[in-house]
Amino acid sequence: MNIRQALIMAFKSLVTSKMRSFLTMLGIIIGVAAVIVLVSIVGGFSDEITNMFKDMGSNLLTVSIIDRGSNRTVSNTEMMSFAEEHNDLIRCVSPVANVSLSAKRDTVELDTTSITGVNEYYPDIANLTVTDGRFLSFIEAEERGHVCIIGTHVVNELFPGENPLNQIIKIGGQPFTVVGVLEEKADSAERSSDDIIYIPFSTAVALSGMRVNSYSFSAIDQNTTSEVSLLIETFLTKKLGNADNFFIIDQAFLLSIIDSIMGTLSGVMGGIASISLLVAGIGIMNIMLVSVTERTREIGIRKSLGGKRRDIMSQFIIEAAVTSAIGGILGIGVGYLLCRLASPLLDLNVRPTLFAIALSFGVSVVIGMVFGYSPASKASKLNPIDALRYE
Repeated sequence: MNIRQALIMAFKSLVTSKMRSFLTMLGIIIGVAAVIVLVSIVGGFSDEITNMFKDMGSNLLTVSIIDRGSNRTVSNTEMMSFAEEHNDLIRCVSPVANVSLSAKRDTVELDTTSITGVNEYYPDIANLTVTDGRFLSFIEAEERGHVCIIGTHVVNELFPGENPLNQIIKIGGQPFTVVGVLEEKADSAERSSDDIIYIPFSTAVALSGMRVNSYSFSAIDQNTTSEVSLLIETFLTKKLGNADNFFIIDQAFLLSIIDSIMGTLSGVMGGIASISLLVAGIGIMNIMLVSVTERTREIGIRKSLGGKRRDIMSQFIIEAAVTSAIGGILGIGVGYLLCRLASPLLDLNVRPTLFAIALSFGVSVVIGMVFGYSPASKASKLNPIDALRYE
């Protein structure tokens, strides 16, 4: 008997017992759908985190200097000169001064808004886009300019329905002119990247009375961040005397670690979901054993007419594989629909990946064949005379 005949017989057997066939497939359907949904959700989280890092700049390095009361320090001028000396690797650098001040306009006050002092290079470093107005100028950054650039959440809170450009807000009790509005990135939500005000770092230092202890570097590209990190480490070790007095965060390195973690998590979640496929395989084996028992006389007739053992085995193995394959196809459809439903509920781009579909479908077919082997072997070993006598 060839494969075509075996497939025809397998489909006839499934059609003859529709309800039993569906219940047999149900475990495969659930298992395949679970694998697809879980792997796709992990993939959605991974994409979300990756996009967040890319928005912040994948070639970004953040340097934080720990103030231990030592006389050995590094000035803003020295950091800028260092960046200029290595302009073949470093695109630009900006001091970053986070200050705890409130922003106010008339009677409306924002206590949660992040106020950060930077220089004119910061938009290139952090991938910021100014949609209205402009960013800081060199003179404003160096000479304590009282200007600011605000996020869309701040616009909505302080200037509802108004054009904020050239209007005045108070930061730490001091008047600041709004010269720019940033592009919306997080639906203008409170405490998000849209809830931000940028001012000149020199002004932030003057208002807070603190010196700058953080710098953001932008490498020429993502491939040079590790080299830039080593250069900064060498420079600061000489200036500060001890590598324990600072630390460097390499965004590209963090991104690679997160990708690795998410890849492992995706495999683990897929493995957990695949356990349901294993349970489904046991169900297929049980049903196939029942099928062998019911078709004992049929097997006896085929063997008495010259049917070989391998023909009987192939018939039942193919039948098990067809059952699991159909279940796998239906499971892919269910998994796709669940992913479409999960996307708006989780606010993620949950899309089935080719890897998840291929993995779940391949495993389902293999499980069907593996668990179908035992019933097929039992059927092929039946004695034709005893099989013909079976009632």
